[in-house]
Amino acid sequence: MRLPWQIMTQAPKLFGIPQGLSWAAIWAALDQTSKWAIVHGAGFVEGEPHAILPFLDFTFIWNPGISYGLLDGSGDTGRWLLSGLAVLAIGYFMWMLKAGETARVGMAYALLAGGALGNLVDRLWYGAVVDFVSLHWDGYYWYVFNLADVWISLAVALLLLDLIRPQKTPD
Repeated sequence: MRLPWQIMTQAPKLFGIPQGLSWAAIWAALDQTSKWAIVHGAGFVEGEPHAILPFLDFTFIWNPGISYGLLDGSGDTGRWLLSGLAVLAIGYFMWMLKAGETARVGMAYALLAGGALGNLVDRLWYGAVVDFVSLHWDGYYWYVFNLADVWISLAVALLLLDLIRPQKTPD
Protein backbone atom coordinates (compact mmCIF):
# COMPACT_ATOMS: atom_id res chain seq x y z
CA MET A 1 0.00 0.00 0.00
CA ARG A 2 1.24 3.46 -0.84
CA LEU A 3 1.43 6.25 1.66
CA PRO A 4 -0.45 9.49 0.86
CA TRP A 5 2.75 11.41 0.12
CA GLN A 6 3.81 8.70 -2.34
CA ILE A 7 0.51 8.98 -4.22
CA MET A 8 0.81 12.78 -4.44
CA THR A 9 4.37 12.62 -5.73
CA GLN A 10 3.95 9.83 -8.26
CA ALA A 11 4.65 10.63 -11.88
CA PRO A 12 1.62 11.78 -13.90
CA LYS A 13 0.36 9.71 -16.81
CA LEU A 14 2.64 10.25 -19.74
CA PHE A 15 0.03 10.59 -22.47
CA GLY A 16 -3.70 10.92 -21.95
CA ILE A 17 -6.76 12.19 -23.77
CA PRO A 18 -5.85 15.93 -23.63
CA GLN A 19 -2.42 15.29 -25.12
CA GLY A 20 -3.87 12.87 -27.67
CA LEU A 21 -6.49 15.36 -28.82
CA SER A 22 -3.90 18.12 -29.09
CA TRP A 23 -1.48 16.04 -31.15
CA ALA A 24 -4.26 14.58 -33.31
CA ALA A 25 -5.38 18.13 -34.13
CA ILE A 26 -1.82 19.13 -35.02
CA TRP A 27 -1.35 16.11 -37.34
CA ALA A 28 -4.72 16.72 -39.00
CA ALA A 29 -3.93 20.41 -39.45
CA LEU A 30 -0.57 19.65 -41.10
CA ASP A 31 -2.29 17.17 -43.42
CA GLN A 32 -5.05 19.63 -44.31
CA THR A 33 -2.56 22.46 -44.89
CA SER A 34 -0.59 20.34 -47.35
CA LYS A 35 -3.76 19.31 -49.18
CA TRP A 36 -5.04 22.88 -49.32
CA ALA A 37 -1.74 23.93 -50.91
CA ILE A 38 -2.09 21.21 -53.55
CA VAL A 39 -5.77 21.85 -54.35
CA HIS A 40 -5.94 25.64 -54.05
CA GLY A 41 -2.52 27.21 -53.64
CA ALA A 42 -0.01 25.59 -55.96
CA GLY A 43 -1.88 25.48 -59.25
CA PHE A 44 -1.75 21.70 -59.63
CA VAL A 45 -3.79 20.06 -62.36
CA GLU A 46 -5.33 16.71 -61.52
CA GLY A 47 -3.18 13.80 -62.68
CA GLU A 48 -0.24 15.94 -63.83
CA PRO A 49 3.02 14.90 -62.11
CA HIS A 50 5.46 17.51 -60.83
CA ALA A 51 8.97 16.17 -60.22
CA ILE A 52 10.29 17.09 -56.78
CA LEU A 53 13.19 14.62 -56.47
CA PRO A 54 14.36 11.80 -58.76
CA PHE A 55 12.15 9.37 -56.79
CA LEU A 56 9.34 11.74 -55.72
CA ASP A 57 6.59 13.49 -57.68
CA PHE A 58 3.61 15.49 -56.48
CA THR A 59 0.64 14.25 -58.50
CA PHE A 60 -2.75 15.57 -57.40
CA ILE A 61 -5.53 12.98 -57.58
CA TRP A 62 -8.95 12.49 -55.99
CA ASN A 63 -9.34 9.19 -54.17
CA PRO A 64 -13.00 8.36 -53.50
CA GLY A 65 -12.09 4.99 -51.99
CA ILE A 66 -9.45 3.80 -49.57
CA SER A 67 -5.89 2.55 -50.02
CA TYR A 68 -5.02 0.91 -53.33
CA GLY A 69 -8.30 2.06 -54.88
CA LEU A 70 -10.51 -0.22 -52.77
CA LEU A 71 -14.17 0.90 -52.66
CA ASP A 72 -13.34 3.28 -55.50
CA GLY A 73 -16.70 2.98 -57.23
CA SER A 74 -18.93 2.90 -54.17
CA GLY A 75 -20.29 6.44 -54.65
CA ASP A 76 -22.08 8.31 -51.86
CA THR A 77 -22.78 5.10 -49.96
CA GLY A 78 -19.05 4.40 -49.70
CA ARG A 79 -18.32 8.01 -48.83
CA TRP A 80 -20.69 8.02 -45.88
CA LEU A 81 -19.75 4.51 -44.78
CA LEU A 82 -16.06 5.43 -44.76
CA SER A 83 -16.83 8.71 -42.98
CA GLY A 84 -18.77 6.88 -40.29
CA LEU A 85 -15.97 4.36 -39.86
CA ALA A 86 -13.47 7.21 -39.54
CA VAL A 87 -15.54 8.83 -36.78
CA LEU A 88 -15.71 5.51 -34.92
CA ALA A 89 -11.98 4.94 -35.37
CA ILE A 90 -11.09 8.41 -34.09
CA GLY A 91 -13.31 7.85 -31.05
CA TYR A 92 -11.72 4.46 -30.41
CA PHE A 93 -8.16 5.84 -30.63
CA MET A 94 -8.99 8.59 -28.17
CA TRP A 95 -10.77 6.12 -25.87
CA MET A 96 -7.62 3.99 -25.85
CA LEU A 97 -5.84 6.93 -24.20
CA LYS A 98 -8.25 7.05 -21.25
CA ALA A 99 -5.92 5.13 -18.96
CA GLY A 100 -2.82 7.03 -20.06
CA GLU A 101 -0.11 5.57 -22.19
CA THR A 102 3.59 5.77 -22.72
CA ALA A 103 4.66 8.61 -24.95
CA ARG A 104 5.29 6.21 -27.85
CA VAL A 105 1.91 4.47 -27.75
CA GLY A 106 0.09 7.71 -27.03
CA MET A 107 1.70 9.36 -30.03
CA ALA A 108 0.77 6.35 -32.16
CA TYR A 109 -2.91 6.77 -31.23
CA ALA A 110 -2.68 10.52 -31.86
CA LEU A 111 -1.13 9.88 -35.29
CA LEU A 112 -3.89 7.37 -36.10
CA ALA A 113 -6.60 9.79 -35.00
CA GLY A 114 -4.98 12.74 -36.80
CA GLY A 115 -4.60 10.77 -40.03
CA ALA A 116 -8.18 9.53 -39.86
CA LEU A 117 -9.41 13.06 -39.13
CA GLY A 118 -7.42 14.54 -42.03
CA ASN A 119 -8.94 12.10 -44.51
CA LEU A 120 -12.40 12.45 -42.92
CA VAL A 121 -12.33 16.21 -43.50
CA ASP A 122 -11.57 15.58 -47.18
CA ARG A 123 -14.47 13.15 -47.54
CA LEU A 124 -16.88 15.58 -45.92
CA TRP A 125 -15.68 18.67 -47.86
CA TYR A 126 -14.87 17.20 -51.24
CA GLY A 127 -16.47 13.76 -51.33
CA ALA A 128 -13.03 12.20 -51.89
CA VAL A 129 -9.58 12.24 -50.32
CA VAL A 130 -6.83 14.44 -51.76
CA ASP A 131 -3.72 12.37 -52.53
CA PHE A 132 -0.56 13.83 -54.03
CA VAL A 133 2.67 12.12 -52.91
CA SER A 134 3.97 9.72 -55.56
CA LEU A 135 7.09 7.65 -54.85
CA HIS A 136 8.77 5.80 -57.69
CA TRP A 137 12.00 4.10 -58.65
CA ASP A 138 13.25 2.55 -61.86
CA GLY A 139 9.83 2.59 -63.51
CA TYR A 140 7.98 1.21 -60.46
CA TYR A 141 5.42 3.55 -58.92
CA TRP A 142 3.95 3.19 -55.45
CA TYR A 143 0.36 4.28 -54.94
CA VAL A 144 -0.29 8.01 -54.53
CA PHE A 145 -0.88 9.00 -50.91
CA ASN A 146 -1.00 11.99 -48.55
CA LEU A 147 0.38 13.06 -45.17
CA ALA A 148 -2.55 11.48 -43.31
CA ASP A 149 -1.45 8.15 -44.78
CA VAL A 150 2.10 8.85 -43.60
CA TRP A 151 0.80 9.53 -40.07
CA ILE A 152 -1.13 6.26 -40.07
CA SER A 153 1.91 4.32 -41.32
CA LEU A 154 4.14 5.91 -38.67
CA ALA A 155 1.57 4.98 -36.02
CA VAL A 156 1.61 1.34 -37.09
CA ALA A 157 5.43 1.37 -36.97
CA LEU A 158 5.36 2.84 -33.45
CA LEU A 159 2.85 0.23 -32.27
CA LEU A 160 4.95 -2.57 -33.77
CA LEU A 161 8.05 -1.15 -32.11
CA ASP A 162 6.19 -1.10 -28.81
CA LEU A 163 5.31 -4.78 -29.24
CA ILE A 164 8.99 -5.58 -29.76
CA ARG A 165 10.47 -3.17 -27.20
CA PRO A 166 7.75 -1.94 -24.82
CA GLN A 167 8.29 1.25 -22.84
CA LYS A 168 7.63 1.22 -19.11
CA THR A 169 4.72 3.21 -17.74
CA PRO A 170 5.11 5.08 -14.45
CA ASP A 171 3.95 3.16 -11.37
